[in-house]
Amino acid sequence: MRKEVGQSPDEVFDLVDENDVVIGSLLRSEIHRQQLRHRAIHIFWLRGDGQLCLQRRSYAKDNCPGLISASCAGHVDSGESYSMAAARELQEEIGLRVPPEHLIEIDYAPCHANLGHEFVRSYLLRGEFTPQLGRAEVDSLLWRLPAELDAWMRRFPEAFALPLRHLYQRPAVRQALGLA
Repeated sequence: MRKEVGQSPDEVFDLVDENDVVIGSLLRSEIHRQQLRHRAIHIFWLRGDGQLCLQRRSYAKDNCPGLISASCAGHVDSGESYSMAAARELQEEIGLRVPPEHLIEIDYAPCHANLGHEFVRSYLLRGEFTPQLGRAEVDSLLWRLPAELDAWMRRFPEAFALPLRHLYQRPAVRQALGLA
């Protein structure tokens, strides 16, 4: 029986400098092992009823397994734009085919250790969709009002992936979710 893997060991990411300019590319494992700067996306999906989609990360993931994260989060592959990565990750993780232009960029976070040494562009997705989980990536989805998530995160921070905790405190993300 084959063990489920939450990420591909042969993924290649762009290595970036302190200004988010590409300076090379390396395997995911090397970038993470050496804690080098690279790129990622996070998507916050709000339904019409105001509920925010959260994902419990797969227990097969090498980073933050089983913790609660944004609706969708992932790396930007080498040569890929942030918006294209967002559309790809949304399809891979929760089965939503959404053109990049339907994702509203709400924040650009500078590289930070709490973000896994990643520059992160965050996007907002609004609407009603039917998700289909990529089980290697996502264990389950949860729905909460942003204010409920705020209180939950304050009471039990250890249940949440550090990048989500970091991004959730950024003013632009809070404003986009109606918390400002």
